Amino acid sequence: MDDLYDEFGNYIGEPESESDEEQTAVPTADAYVYDEEEEEEAGHDQQLMEVDEEGPSNAVVLHEDKQYYPTAQQVYGADVETMVQEEDTQPLSQPIIAPVVQKKFTLEETDLPPVLYSRDFMADIMNYPDQVRNIVLVGDLHHGKTAFIDMLVMETHAIQARLDRRVGKKRDEQLRYTDTHNLERERGLSIKASAMSLVLQTTKGKSNLVNVIDTPGHVNFADEVAASLRLADGAILVVDVVEGVQVTTELAIKHAVLEDLPLTLVINKVDRLILELKLPPSDAYFKLKHVVEEVNTIIENTVPGRGEKLRLSPEKGNVAFACSTMGWCFTLPSFAKMYASNYPGLSSDDFTMRLWGDIFFNPRSRKFTRKGIEEGAKRSFVSFVLEPIYKLYSHALSESPEDLKETLGSLGIELKPSQYKTDAKELLCLVCSRFFGPCSGFVDMVVDHIPSPADGANRFLDRFYTGPTDTKTAAAIRDCDQDGPLILHVTKLFNTSDASAFYAFCRVLSGTVRPGQQVRVLGEGYTMEDEEDMVTATVSDVWISEARYNVPTSGVPAGNFALLGGIDNSIVKSATVVAPKLPENEDAYIFRPVKHFFESVFKVAVEPINPSELPKMLDGLRKINKSYPLVTTKVEESGEHIILGTGELYMDCVLHDLRRLYAEIELKVSDPVTRFCETVVEASAIKCYAITPNKKNKITMVAEPLDDGIAEDIESGKVNIKDPIRKVAKFFEDHYGYDLIDSRNIWAFGPDDMGPNILQNDTLPSDVDQKLLRGVRETIRQGFSWAAREGPLCEEPIRNTKFKITDVSLASEAIFRGGGQIIPTARRACYSSFLMANPRLMEPVYSCRVIGAADAIKGVYTVLAKRRGHVLQEEPIAGTPLYHVKGQIPVIDSFGFETDLRIHTQGQATVSLVFDRWQTVPGDPLDKDIKLRPLEPASAQATARDFVLKTRRRKGLAEDVTVSKFLEPELFKSLKESGILDS
Repeated sequence: MDDLYDEFGNYIGEPESESDEEQTAVPTADAYVYDEEEEEEAGHDQQLMEVDEEGPSNAVVLHEDKQYYPTAQQVYGADVETMVQEEDTQPLSQPIIAPVVQKKFTLEETDLPPVLYSRDFMADIMNYPDQVRNIVLVGDLHHGKTAFIDMLVMETHAIQARLDRRVGKKRDEQLRYTDTHNLERERGLSIKASAMSLVLQTTKGKSNLVNVIDTPGHVNFADEVAASLRLADGAILVVDVVEGVQVTTELAIKHAVLEDLPLTLVINKVDRLILELKLPPSDAYFKLKHVVEEVNTIIENTVPGRGEKLRLSPEKGNVAFACSTMGWCFTLPSFAKMYASNYPGLSSDDFTMRLWGDIFFNPRSRKFTRKGIEEGAKRSFVSFVLEPIYKLYSHALSESPEDLKETLGSLGIELKPSQYKTDAKELLCLVCSRFFGPCSGFVDMVVDHIPSPADGANRFLDRFYTGPTDTKTAAAIRDCDQDGPLILHVTKLFNTSDASAFYAFCRVLSGTVRPGQQVRVLGEGYTMEDEEDMVTATVSDVWISEARYNVPTSGVPAGNFALLGGIDNSIVKSATVVAPKLPENEDAYIFRPVKHFFESVFKVAVEPINPSELPKMLDGLRKINKSYPLVTTKVEESGEHIILGTGELYMDCVLHDLRRLYAEIELKVSDPVTRFCETVVEASAIKCYAITPNKKNKITMVAEPLDDGIAEDIESGKVNIKDPIRKVAKFFEDHYGYDLIDSRNIWAFGPDDMGPNILQNDTLPSDVDQKLLRGVRETIRQGFSWAAREGPLCEEPIRNTKFKITDVSLASEAIFRGGGQIIPTARRACYSSFLMANPRLMEPVYSCRVIGAADAIKGVYTVLAKRRGHVLQEEPIAGTPLYHVKGQIPVIDSFGFETDLRIHTQGQATVSLVFDRWQTVPGDPLDKDIKLRPLEPASAQATARDFVLKTRRRKGLAEDVTVSKFLEPELFKSLKESGILDS
């Protein structure tokens, strides 16, 4: 071994073998064939080449041409992806070749579940609009909307055997068929709207296609309700009989009535009157009547004078009674038909008219009277409806199996012997399902009181279509023509199960949408003058939405809901989809954006923990913006990425989706804050002017507060600046007493066409050249919009302010009065006149609704008082031990309010917070005499100052607001000398 190394330890090799035996030739690396072409020629079976007996070649082989080892591609084949990495390029926790992970964020059926009708039959019904109904289920949290859909699903889907196989806790879980999002399953409440198309039968056995949308009940997700109501022809109000009408239901009623959307009512959880409150039947009648009157009162208060026409009442057939957990639902006509089927001579229509109201049944004479004549006479509803239900429940829960079998036999109900021994809840559910049968009474109510797509098209066209209604396109929409030009209205985007893309949920208004069609997607900002917000796309897939599964189809005709793939890239909130070419080359017009119940005022800032993941976060924010109708994302001047939502739960769900579904990154989230607005409480102390940088133009303005109600009217769309001048002027003359000149000189609303500020031309023709002024009107308007979007106090929007142009001096040459000169000058004039008009800060206020037991109400007063809130009204809920408290609380003080309240009331109170209005923050935001100490709460009169300084710091602005920044130097100097300005 010593001969192998020299004296320095270097390896010199083995000595030659002394053996005479012939050495076996060992093939070297270059003895192998690595050339793929040569391998193919040799038939892929060449092993080792023979040793070259002539000795090695003396040809020079370049280093880069040498190949000592086969490549990975040669070893594994061309169809195998190979990757070589240094060991330090990736952490040990990350595999070099990561396993394929299939992301799944929603609950889906693995295959199309069996249904009790033919799906081809369902597709055929779509071609007959008079047999189609498009409805939305709306109601408050936990009032039973999703359970009601479950009841319809169980009627139409053969999934009972699969549910019976569930064991343990899952067996007792509610089905919640339309809750597909993982968060919805975990939290037990609906977050997203979900659509289903079901074939349901009326009491006469006629099949109808009911396209129903299940909406969330939590008030934070009311944006989903508004987006769903836009597509429907009618709304079904689902109200818990114990709690009565709550916030979300009230908002939906007002919205539907103002949009002329037909309403029907389902009073749910009627069994709570029997099992929970244990009310006698006569008291239960008054409780049911009280719920109906609550709804009618809200309708009357929303549109005074029209309430009687829109009135809901059981004898009309537009009120249903239900218990979705027990699987039954009936209306008075359907209940009367149950009697008529057993008593052939009975007229169900006449009997229905006697089943509600102050009509008594006298058992001896067997007559109906307005007053109870005989002893023991009861209201007919109590006698014929409530008492049988009470008896049915009583017998099912309390009788022995033998007695119950006899009782049910007299009703014609037969159960298996094993079913009599099941759990009380299951037994009661079985008895009720046999007694009441399918929900055909509900289908009757929908068919009779909700218009078909063809009948509802006129309302859709008149209220939401921005184009002329005398064109062929409009006629096709009105006739619900499935052979007409393709017109779709998209109001909702649903993410795919892996959250990589979105499906567009729409209503087909004209034509038939088919896979592979070329379409034009028109965004909310599309106009004939500005076609930027338009793209051409191809519809890749068309489905019928069924919540947990989608049914692929070759086309969906007019009058139905459809789920489309491939067109989501350019859609943000809502869109209008039209054919590439309309008849007679007509212009394309959009449908108005969805009008929501309230604004997003809850604000947080987000940034990625790892700065390199910023692009991922931005992509996630874009997807969040698509997924939630009322969420707003923007970038502040300071570089902060802001998310605006409606409340704490809403924001929690948004951030969960951003972290897990769309961006898959870890985020830093700021403490929640709120939006503010800026306003004025007096007219400007002086006329403020601004001079353009070239010193050749001068704009003079004054600012003053708007009359009460104008801002709300502009935002609600009662007056539109795009309407003819005469119409706008007429509105202000009639409602606010403006004179003719003032009303006709309203130039703009700001910051946009529905903004709560007004720009008015108050110049005199004798002083200002009106022709020159009209030439710069648009640039002055842009400067006004810029100012209204970012006010001078803390760059928050201006609200409730009118800016009047009192004088304008313009250069005669057009080159000296361009946009670059006029726009920033008009903005400065707005700012200076605003700051001279006693500016104030405005904050959003939540309306607070609390339901709780009597002994929990004291805690509500305590918690509200600590947070600048106050109670407006406290009243007991009729027929229950619960109390209903209405109050108000500023949004900025509401963070953690719900948790705090539950601690104080030991979980006995539930709270709903919904944006109500803007109110002025107490105190002067420009008062420099106020001293704010760190970590100490500001006094009441220092609140506005505190908010302004902290908001400016957060946005990276200068510490304080200075009027001198916006006033002209000579004007500022003269004001200081005269003592009008202190600083």
